Amino acid sequence: MSKSVFVKTYGCQMNVYDSQRMQDVLAPLGYGVVDRPEDADLVILNTCHIREKAVEKVYSELGRYRDMKLARGGNMTIAVAGCVGQAEAHEITRRMKSVDLVFGPQTYHRLPELLKQRETTGLAVVETEFAVDDKFKGLATEQVRNPTSRSVTAFLTIQEGCDKFCTFCVVPYTRGAEFSREPAQIVEEAKKLADQGVRELTLLGQNVNAYHSGSATLASLITELSHISGIQRIRYMTSHPRDMSDDLIEAHGANPKLMPYLHLPIQSGSDRVLKAMNRGHTAADYLKLIERIRAAQPRMALTSDFIVGFPGENDSEFEDTLQLVRDVRYAAAYSFKYSPRPGTPAAERDDQVPEDVKNERLARLQTLITQQQAAFNHSCVGQTLSVLLEKPGRQNGQLIGRSPYLQSVHLEAPDHLLGSFVDAYILGVGPNSLSGQYTESEPTGGHCI
Repeated sequence: MSKSVFVKTYGCQMNVYDSQRMQDVLAPLGYGVVDRPEDADLVILNTCHIREKAVEKVYSELGRYRDMKLARGGNMTIAVAGCVGQAEAHEITRRMKSVDLVFGPQTYHRLPELLKQRETTGLAVVETEFAVDDKFKGLATEQVRNPTSRSVTAFLTIQEGCDKFCTFCVVPYTRGAEFSREPAQIVEEAKKLADQGVRELTLLGQNVNAYHSGSATLASLITELSHISGIQRIRYMTSHPRDMSDDLIEAHGANPKLMPYLHLPIQSGSDRVLKAMNRGHTAADYLKLIERIRAAQPRMALTSDFIVGFPGENDSEFEDTLQLVRDVRYAAAYSFKYSPRPGTPAAERDDQVPEDVKNERLARLQTLITQQQAAFNHSCVGQTLSVLLEKPGRQNGQLIGRSPYLQSVHLEAPDHLLGSFVDAYILGVGPNSLSGQYTESEPTGGHCI
């Protein structure tokens, strides 16, 4: 490799996938991946607009890269990709003259062309057109994976964009309308990953269960992927309650390769707040859906997202959220204080909740969620779980893998088992993981409750 690229990734798993594919399209140009921006000819900041103060973090990081570029006499190309690039393109180039390229998440397949344009014209290049149908066709199906990597898990984007227009969210404006890839293209990419040693696939989408291509649904796609030799586990995220179809619910009970783990965000337990968020369902709708899912797959572990302090939320409505969490009994959940996103309807409301109230509510919600997560993890003790061993641990002779419920499991086992499925008898629970004992006995079909 004659050139080097460093990619820093913020945000969701889809950005992780996008960063990998950027490296793929750069490889034929001679770009090798490096671990430090100081060593790179090309630095790409792959950004996320979802979290609080996302834009400020981007500018802070770009300031560091600008100083590196100056120290190297200008011999560094700086690019901003992802959702902040999409939303803030012209402001970025106005404020940061050191930035050479800005492009959104739908156009990174054109990265070689954009680099050539920058080299030819000497001017900053901005490319933020929504051309999602061209992007996947322009990508090779085979991902360029580090030959020294023993990774046995991989992300695979199957759907992008969102048509839901939740009033707090910028995704429809930065990722565009919902778009589903062709099944044959997805299957071909999955087969390539399996040939490279991948054993677990996580299918990605902003609304992944809205996947629909011709007659193909997410459920039928999962069925087809489960027939690929080598693929032993399939997951998907993130889902919307409105798109949990009958055949997808049934698949959780019928397909043993589809893991009993579902991330299904609700955001609030209050019907009035859900309506103000434009979620398109009620709390009762969500609870009935959970009942159906658990009837199909009694071993299902559920996780969710919550926003506290949405504009206008009062104490009683926040209590509705706490009650819903008690009713569902989550294995884990992500919770955040509402923060305005410019250009979204909720940001324009004049009934914003005071920061101290949001802080207090978030602390109470996170305490409850932590209690439920601990209870779920403790229910695994004494069970024998199938664990996919992914990497060495910190201790000599220790390996780390994942349970069907996505928990990290630490155990002692010989190195040659890396990349393999083993049965682990769960002995204990740590703050963020389980500890287990490798066993060669017959599997007991253990599960957490």
